[in-house]
Amino acid sequence: MQYILSMNPNIDLIGDPTRRCMLALLAVEGEVCVCEFVAALEELQPSVSRHLGLLRDGGWITSRRQGTWIHYRLARLPKWAQTLLGALVSGGVAPDVLRDARRRLTAFCGRRQRTLGRAA
Repeated sequence: MQYILSMNPNIDLIGDPTRRCMLALLAVEGEVCVCEFVAALEELQPSVSRHLGLLRDGGWITSRRQGTWIHYRLARLPKWAQTLLGALVSGGVAPDVLRDARRRLTAFCGRRQRTLGRAA
């Protein structure tokens, strides 16, 4: 039990369906900002920001600022966490939920073109 509590990234954080969907989106999209998550997940901004803060503090994601925009991407993760992300994308997040979130993300009028590649 002590090993699980000290895992980095913190595995307990993926117990929440919203955070699982966020991680799956980052795994397939590479980088997403707060306003894009709000559109993709149809969640309120304070809720999205709280989930992102937990994922960042838990070691799953990193952020970078570009002007007023804060962009999130996956952190460098150990192999077990990468395998888990693959499982989320492959069905751990319901395919229709992930598909609909990606559709809303693509349709979001504020979506900016990314100049950086996917996180490793």
